[in-house]
Amino acid sequence: MKDVSALREQITEWSTSLGFDHTGFTTTDLGKHEARFLNWLDNGFHGEMDYMQRHADLRINPAELHPGTISVISVRMNYLPEDHAEPWSVINNGNLAYISRYALGRDYHKLMRKRLQKLANTIQKEIGDFGYRAFVDSAPVLEKAVAESAGLGWIGKHSNLLNRETGSWFFLGELYTDLPLAPDTTTQAEDHCGSCTACIDICPTRAIVAPYIVDARRCISYLTIELRSSIPIELRPLIGNRIYGCDDCQLVCPWNKFLKHTCEADFSPRDNLDKPDLISLFAWSEEEFLQRTEGSAIRRIGHECWLRNIAVAMGNAPRDQSIVNALTKRLDHASELVREHVQWALEQHT
Repeated sequence: MKDVSALREQITEWSTSLGFDHTGFTTTDLGKHEARFLNWLDNGFHGEMDYMQRHADLRINPAELHPGTISVISVRMNYLPEDHAEPWSVINNGNLAYISRYALGRDYHKLMRKRLQKLANTIQKEIGDFGYRAFVDSAPVLEKAVAESAGLGWIGKHSNLLNRETGSWFFLGELYTDLPLAPDTTTQAEDHCGSCTACIDICPTRAIVAPYIVDARRCISYLTIELRSSIPIELRPLIGNRIYGCDDCQLVCPWNKFLKHTCEADFSPRDNLDKPDLISLFAWSEEEFLQRTEGSAIRRIGHECWLRNIAVAMGNAPRDQSIVNALTKRLDHASELVREHVQWALEQHT
């Protein structure tokens, strides 16, 4: 095998040419993150995400997830487009729906996985066959822990990865390999949150129960995306008009003043999803939902949870007869879950 240091430099160059904005290298030792993750599970902060506990061993032991792994190539890709409506202008308009900015365009999972596969193919052409497996939020991987270890940044108090040069508006991906690549020794992983508590203070549902600890059961991203059952009544008024995810903790983070917008056209908003009208979205049939969310991360929640989330947002909207009329039309929906949330929303307007 060729000189490892030279190979690392080449991998970084190839990665950059494929559109990744930062590339780092680390071992399979996750250090402090193992204990943090297990403690998080013990506290039940994962809610109904049973898969987090079911595959806990694989998350904290990369070599067990993909046998033979000794090094991990960690990459990030900026995703915030320039051409999107200003977030607070949407959040503060109760007649509009807010969708987390990562989901405005094409589903990043497929896009990044294909790029990682191309990176692996390029490496293979250079050195011959080697063992690898690509991941983009698609398997039991502690991606933020891996990225921090690889020098891509540090995990902030809101539990997102932060980078001094670009903030937190980026996706992560990994290439598990059997290559003896030297780990990064950069200082990016040093914590630079200091005494700031902006993310903790802004969280609508107080989901950040302590610095660096998020109780998913209260997190709007969990409630609107991962949860498949009824949203707790006491949390519904706090969700506001956020129908898919939440970005508040990122929007107030001082480090995001250094954000770098994406160059990927696929991440630009589709179907006016950066500032959509609640009533219009609520009128989508299941067929329309599937058609309009084709190739989008939004599709994974399904039409039923889509209507559930919008019903909650409409319940929180300013009182208006058009809102009441739209909700009333869904009172006889086939789904008990939808009917329950529609009924709650109507009660907020009486």
